[in-house]
Amino acid sequence: MLKHNTLKQAIAADLEQAFSQMGFANPSVAQLKDACNVSLRTLYKHYPSKEAMVIAALEHRHVRYLEFLSQDSGSQDIHQQGVEALQATFSKLAHWMSTNAPHGCMSTSAVAAFPDHNEINQVVMKHKLEVRDRLGQLSQRADLATQFFLLHEGIAAAWPVLGQTAVVEANHALTIFMES
Repeated sequence: MLKHNTLKQAIAADLEQAFSQMGFANPSVAQLKDACNVSLRTLYKHYPSKEAMVIAALEHRHVRYLEFLSQDSGSQDIHQQGVEALQATFSKLAHWMSTNAPHGCMSTSAVAAFPDHNEINQVVMKHKLEVRDRLGQLSQRADLATQFFLLHEGIAAAWPVLGQTAVVEANHALTIFMES
């Protein structure tokens, strides 16, 4: 059973990379199979539809992103609190965007590609709400978590156009917001 789960997780990781690079509309199942380096039968055994493949990729990315945000969190939680912790998180987001999502947020792209698919929308909603809650925890201001989340999402949405400037401006807006 462990081998089965390991293969399934490896396929999900490969699907994440494939959708990140090719988007959701363009890749055929045959291209996804090739990207995962498995047979069509094996791909369909684990993920019986393209939508199931999208969900697996999104869930895998969700775990990776939350783990990425948590890296070095021990020292960050001790030395950085409130605004400093959010600014550090926004810097991490810039690194994530430049290395993992230069074309924009994969979750947002999935909703745009499958607007009426309830399960995909639920996976994206779960991801976004957990990110929002994480920002509330980091800032020690759960009451402002949604506002911080909007800055986070603004960085991700503007990244393809503004790059690092999106982070600089979000940090500036955060400082002004917290001073008022």
